[in-house]
Amino acid sequence: MSVSVKTETQFGTYANHADNDNNYYGGAAGGGYMTTGSPYGSTAGSPGGFARKSETAHSLRPMTVYQLLQASQAHTDADWILDDQEIGQVTVVAYIVSVQAQATNSQYMLDDGSGRIEARHWTDSSMEDESEKNGIVEGAYVRVLGSLKTFGNKKYINTNLIRQIDSPSEIYFHLLEVMYVTMVWERGPPTKPKQEVTSRQNGAGPSTAYSAQPTVTSSDRYSHLPNLHRSIIAFIQAQPSSAEGVHVSAIARMVGGDAVAVSNALDNLTDDGVVYTTGDESHFTLC
Repeated sequence: MSVSVKTETQFGTYANHADNDNNYYGGAAGGGYMTTGSPYGSTAGSPGGFARKSETAHSLRPMTVYQLLQASQAHTDADWILDDQEIGQVTVVAYIVSVQAQATNSQYMLDDGSGRIEARHWTDSSMEDESEKNGIVEGAYVRVLGSLKTFGNKKYINTNLIRQIDSPSEIYFHLLEVMYVTMVWERGPPTKPKQEVTSRQNGAGPSTAYSAQPTVTSSDRYSHLPNLHRSIIAFIQAQPSSAEGVHVSAIARMVGGDAVAVSNALDNLTDDGVVYTTGDESHFTLC
């Protein structure tokens, strides 16, 4: 796990060993945040709206600057990838080394002890620049939310929100959160008791090719998916390995979901590269 760093800050020494509803993220309408409308538009969509990104691509991930610098993309329009996982919106806690204010944007050089990266905050010329009033100045610690971009082979954060940090506790919180999220992606979430998926077939009956009952655990790498999606994956995993795959009717019967809901879930899993069709459009297996 590539997130270890030890850094001296104005709040003292801390060790970086490492969507959340907590006070440290605040809200877009207050809390000292500077909001922006980027000229590049939203990163959540895709050209023409034809491609559907995975849930990971829409999530907010706490990261260090070092991790951002290690991220890569297959081509200029591809998603950013770190440790085989897509990166959507990111949040970084760092101090401002320098500020360059321009007519349309302000450029902040950020340093969190693991590396340096530029953050660009676009401003509306019709609105007063309140960055200094909000404490967004050289030497200040800030939390930045945005998306990773590149220009001229140089990475930068295209910011949506930026605000000053007043408490050293938020720095420690961010470092621990980075560590936790990274470990979850590498090893899965903490183990919890197994919970069997309720099936419509509760009575005893003759054994069939799809008689194995699915069991969903929260320790697998699919724990971030909706329950129906996880139930489908667990059922397919429970079946004997076969090149033919599992028929959609058997999946719907065993997971106990509505036919339309199961069909939509399979479409989502196919789009996300979790399952694929085999001999025809009615049989599925895991990627």
